Amino acid sequence: MAEVARNKKVVLRHYVTGFPKEEDMEVVTETIPLKVPDGSPGAVLVKNLYLSCDPYMRSRMSKHEDPSYVPDFVPGEAITGFGVAKVIDSTHSNFGKGDLVWGMTGWEEYSLIQDPQSFFKIRYPDLPLSYYTGILGMPGFTAWVGFHEVCFPKEGEYVFISAASGAVGQLVGQFAKQMGCYVVGSAGSDEKVELLKSKLGFDEAFNYKKETDLIAALN
Repeated sequence: MAEVARNKKVVLRHYVTGFPKEEDMEVVTETIPLKVPDGSPGAVLVKNLYLSCDPYMRSRMSKHEDPSYVPDFVPGEAITGFGVAKVIDSTHSNFGKGDLVWGMTGWEEYSLIQDPQSFFKIRYPDLPLSYYTGILGMPGFTAWVGFHEVCFPKEGEYVFISAASGAVGQLVGQFAKQMGCYVVGSAGSDEKVELLKSKLGFDEAFNYKKETDLIAALN
């Protein structure tokens, strides 16, 4: 018989309207066998090490009639998002016990992933694993592809970034500076504006909530 472990998880209690509140979710504890069940070919069981809380997850907390690129969360089940995990057991040919991976997983201590197509092996385990929820994970991939493969920047160009203090925006700003661009960002508070200019290397930044004329601010 497989060893069994306690599995603490964050569960969505019901669909959310407006800002999420603590009572919209709850922490429950169940048990889970530390082995992929028989009859589950191509599955992996992972122990989650790091989880990423990202803005797109808010939309998944509401019920949508029209399908999106990611499905709605299911009330009563664990919330899912990007994270870093270690493979505990596997029936998938691409993953073996002990592998470190990043991809879509559950907000729980252990997750059984029946179809791990969104998982990627971590090639550089000596780097801090938390980086794979940021610059080496989905935010970094989004920033790199959006900037380099869509915008095709050139040295000396002016680059404006909205939501510049966010996980993606701050990376785009630094990529732009590496390219030799002049970088301007907008954010929603004076503290974030100061962060952009003093820590993240933006040439200029402004608080869009205080600007009455955004065209003038950009000029």
